[in-house]
Amino acid sequence: MNAIPKPIVILMADDDDDDRLLAKDALAESQISGDLHFVENGEELLDYLNHRGKYTQVAQAPRPGLILLDLNMPRKDGREALREIRADPELRRIPVVVLTTSKADTDVGAIYELGANSFISKPFQFEALVGVMKVLGQYWFQTVELPAGK
Repeated sequence: MNAIPKPIVILMADDDDDDRLLAKDALAESQISGDLHFVENGEELLDYLNHRGKYTQVAQAPRPGLILLDLNMPRKDGREALREIRADPELRRIPVVVLTTSKADTDVGAIYELGANSFISKPFQFEALVGVMKVLGQYWFQTVELPAGK
């Protein structure tokens, strides 16, 4: 039985305007039924998830089904944000995919230790990014069973 996948909220934390625009275009090109929201740093990510600051209205900050997390951001980096997400009983079940330009082997091991579900190096070509979005969408939204959001 092939059910039509429902739109899912994807929250991308990335401080680079170009990377956010490319991700938005790649998601559209990949035909993933997702509602993409953006935050620019780890503090804003946690405000969004905890409905603080400019995200107090739940309708403006729906619970994400997937977080795409850059590591190197100002104010609070991805490592710190991931540590806080995994320490919070209300947030720890949200899948977090680290999508970053960092390729250092030490980063990969440390990120999985912090609780990331996946680590992907950002592709430099747009078509490769579209491919990544297709795979993420197929895996996280069509293949695996995710817990119901609150």
